[in-house]
Amino acid sequence: MDKLLISQKSVSDLSDKIDKSEETFCSGLFLSARWFVVSQVNRQGINFIVLPDRDSAEYCSSDLYNLIDGDRVFFLPDSGKKIEKSNYKSSLGVQRTSSIGKIMEYDGAEQLFFVTYPEALEEPVPELVGDGASVFRIREGDSYDRDVLIDKLFSMGFTRVDFVSEPGQYAVRGALVDIFSYSWNNPYRISFFGDEVDGISVFDCNSQLSKEKLSEVEIFADLSADGDAEGKTVSVMELLPESTLVWLDSSDMYKEKEFYGGLKKFRRVFLEVPISASGVSPVKFNIAPQPVFNKNFELLTEDLRDKIGRGYRVCICGEKKSQLERLESILIQNEGYLPEFVPSRTVHSGFIDNEDKVCVYSDHEIFDRFHRVSLRRTVEKSEQLTINDLTSFAIGDYIVHIDYGVGIFGGLVRMKDDKGRMHEVVKLIYKDNDVVFVSVHAMHKISRYRSKDSEPPKIYKLGSKTWQTLKSNAKKKVKDIAKDLIKLYAKRRASKGFAFSPDTFLQTELESSFMYEDTPDQEKAVQAVKRDMEDSCPMDRLVCGDVGFGKTEVAIRAAFKAATDGKQVAVLVPTTILALQHYRTFTSRLKEFPCNIEFVSRLRTAKEISDIRQRLKSGSIDILIGTHKILGSTFEFRDLGLLIIDEEQKFGVGAKEKLRQMKESVDTLTLTATPIPRTLQFSLLGARDLSIISTPPPNRIPVQTEIMLFDGDEIRKIINYEINRGGQVFFLHNKVEELQSIYDILHRLVPDMKICIAHGQMEAKILEDRILDFMAGDYDMLLCTTIIENGLDIPNANTIIINQAQNIGLSDLHQLRGRVGRSNRRSFCYLIVPPLVSITEDARRRLKAIESFSDLGSGFNIAMQDLDIRGAGNLLGAEQSGFITDMGFETYQKILSEAMEELGVETGLTSRNVNESYISDCTIETDQVALIPDSYISMTAEKIRIYKELDSMVSDEDIDKMKSQLVDRFGPLPPELDSLMEIVRIRHLGEKLGFDKIIIKNGLLIAFFISNPLSQYYKSKTFQNILYRLNENQRMFDMKQNDNRLRIVSRNVPDLFEAYARLSLLK
Repeated sequence: MDKLLISQKSVSDLSDKIDKSEETFCSGLFLSARWFVVSQVNRQGINFIVLPDRDSAEYCSSDLYNLIDGDRVFFLPDSGKKIEKSNYKSSLGVQRTSSIGKIMEYDGAEQLFFVTYPEALEEPVPELVGDGASVFRIREGDSYDRDVLIDKLFSMGFTRVDFVSEPGQYAVRGALVDIFSYSWNNPYRISFFGDEVDGISVFDCNSQLSKEKLSEVEIFADLSADGDAEGKTVSVMELLPESTLVWLDSSDMYKEKEFYGGLKKFRRVFLEVPISASGVSPVKFNIAPQPVFNKNFELLTEDLRDKIGRGYRVCICGEKKSQLERLESILIQNEGYLPEFVPSRTVHSGFIDNEDKVCVYSDHEIFDRFHRVSLRRTVEKSEQLTINDLTSFAIGDYIVHIDYGVGIFGGLVRMKDDKGRMHEVVKLIYKDNDVVFVSVHAMHKISRYRSKDSEPPKIYKLGSKTWQTLKSNAKKKVKDIAKDLIKLYAKRRASKGFAFSPDTFLQTELESSFMYEDTPDQEKAVQAVKRDMEDSCPMDRLVCGDVGFGKTEVAIRAAFKAATDGKQVAVLVPTTILALQHYRTFTSRLKEFPCNIEFVSRLRTAKEISDIRQRLKSGSIDILIGTHKILGSTFEFRDLGLLIIDEEQKFGVGAKEKLRQMKESVDTLTLTATPIPRTLQFSLLGARDLSIISTPPPNRIPVQTEIMLFDGDEIRKIINYEINRGGQVFFLHNKVEELQSIYDILHRLVPDMKICIAHGQMEAKILEDRILDFMAGDYDMLLCTTIIENGLDIPNANTIIINQAQNIGLSDLHQLRGRVGRSNRRSFCYLIVPPLVSITEDARRRLKAIESFSDLGSGFNIAMQDLDIRGAGNLLGAEQSGFITDMGFETYQKILSEAMEELGVETGLTSRNVNESYISDCTIETDQVALIPDSYISMTAEKIRIYKELDSMVSDEDIDKMKSQLVDRFGPLPPELDSLMEIVRIRHLGEKLGFDKIIIKNGLLIAFFISNPLSQYYKSKTFQNILYRLNENQRMFDMKQNDNRLRIVSRNVPDLFEAYARLSLLK
């Protein structure tokens, strides 16, 4: 797009007019062509572009990024005053501050573009004193007193934190100072050597690791604040130099506003002739919109043939190369002319320039997709910090020790050994105040207790049998369930089914017309389903993925494949509403294809149902969607080839039994949104084919999540914005008895809005009818309780407001938010909370998490933790949920994977790996000081996280990587931490060699072999090899056996590094 110029004669006329007059007018200039023209008018100085609203300003910025080289386009938003602290607000702060800062320091040397809208211009900026009170520079090699820097940051309004994650924060660790300036969307790390600035780098909030080195940085305070110390403010217009050129789009919409007067002192270009202007002679352009193709590729082929035949230059722009390649292959199949493809650049709205005969089309309009804009200087979400926050141990938390059961975390404590050396241990408190101290080398044995209900778990007395019994019962039950599943699977593998034929041309066309891009997971799932269908043995595949991850699309493709082979498809859903929803989705996706779809539910009349039965029997219906009714004997399929089940766990026992019989001979595809815990996936692999979709579609727009206070005006604005764009709103309040009074408040705020109330205490039929009316668009707002979290899909509802959000659990919030953002429009989720000061720490953590994880699937693992627990319950039955409650989820997972490994060996499905170690854990005892000193890291939560991470490392490469990360984040490693890392290496080596305990004390190294003398280990190659090596190094090692334990002893071992070196000789 570098050399793509449009309307060159008109642009030259426009440039002449701008030089000669204060006001210039354009006509016939629309769509993205406006920004091509703006970028072609080559004038030094500032181009200040004012659009009517934020959305159009964002799209304009995105187009200009693609048209203008270098970092010369700035988006100037409002500061989001009404929003409580959030990621989105941080981005606004950085974008606004960097724009204002750039205007202030502008020296006239280059051409710059600022894109803004009325709300941003109505907001004043602080009157900046020219003494560097809001901005200062730091250069590498400068002398700078660190304490002076910290005082300066404090006076500029920066807050001190442990780890920076949003603008306006700084952290100090030894010789490092991290600062998140408002001038850039990533924070800076400044390292000092004495008082000299030794190095500056940009680092990533998420990993806290440096990304690139810089020689100097500018530190900006928040220029989007309410004024300077005395509260004095100026308008943005007062900061602009006189030579500024102002471009106005749709100026009639804001010309009455106060800020508009401030623009009159500059030269102005009106991108269309305002209604009030008369007798003006505009510069005429001849621009037409890109034709609407509605994913119809015949139309596109025809249009290209026509345009290229008439000498037009046609360019199709798209962000993803793969998408354009897909388009190219369709055009080649249709034997059409090929246009120019412009990858990794896109425009928001395609156009035709009839003057210079140029067409610029956008692929997202051809495929009828949402165009997702990414603005520069957007602050990334610090998910990792949020995850750390959620999983961190606080004193008083319940912790599970795999050997002793659930205890209470009593903090990190230091203990002296007999030689007076300090060691750090984790203190756990059990019943009757018994205490267990866990060494930092055994952190892998403890995990935080999590279960579905927030009731406190039972705390057992130390040394009692209860915990061991509980573990073995859980193991036994899991094995029983898994054995049943494996039997069933074997039986199915042995039977014969129908083998479908390979893909047809129709199938390819259906797949390329999908509104979103396929994610790798989705592609894998589709391939697996097709492979199973083309195989002669009946398919039984489970596809699981979060709400809105494209499971239905997998089902549609499978159903269509079956239909093209002349087989019928039954789609089974748990509720009437879902039946209607799926019917709509299937019909809209397959409307261009020869395929008859029907649905059965209580919404159909008796006459319609009997007609459907007949057509089903005669074979004229290809796909039938319905509730469990369609399993009844009155519905006869002529030739059923595929059964698709949505949310199987929601069906009753009778229906499940019927399904089990059908599955033996018919291909079955089951969809579920309840995530299956990772360990279960492996376990069920032996019993069921499983596809997991864990990545969201790339151009699905994340739901913009904001935390706010209950503010009538703001709520009115939110509701009106959604209703004015033709959408609908969910308002969620989780107390049935208060719904009426909330109804009255909302009615007062927006009197002409139609509201319907829905909650779980209504009769099922009334509730269903209300929701169906809302789906049909009869109401503007659904005021309801959390009843909507299950599977409702209303593409037209794109705003959800959750009142008292601090009382709702994480997974529920995630599910509720998944109700919006299901179409190709931007959607919003507002969490209304009381002032953050007054809510509990736990609720605050939850809200922060849900806000950080606004991208679909990004915080999947954490936000889904309690859903994981539900998933395990659903899959393995209620009894397992009981075990989970008793032992906490993570411990349950450990026991589960052990059970599965044992079962695998017992049933012969897996054999013990040759390289597998014979012991699962090697204990290390040492008198060397190995810990993280407080002077290096003082935060307990971060220390425990690093201890746990170190403890769970499996390879030496991981340890080296961690070393360099710690040096980057906290400075050079102290010797105690170096020793700690060496212990982890020794433990790994010990496990490989088959030692279950190693003692390194008083200059001695003693390594104990496996205690069971009958173990297979003593016949293994590993053991033979050690004997051979001992023979080679007789002077260094002695082998001894007393009290039935075989051990190796080595003397004169001064430190851990020497211990590692000696053990390495035995490899």
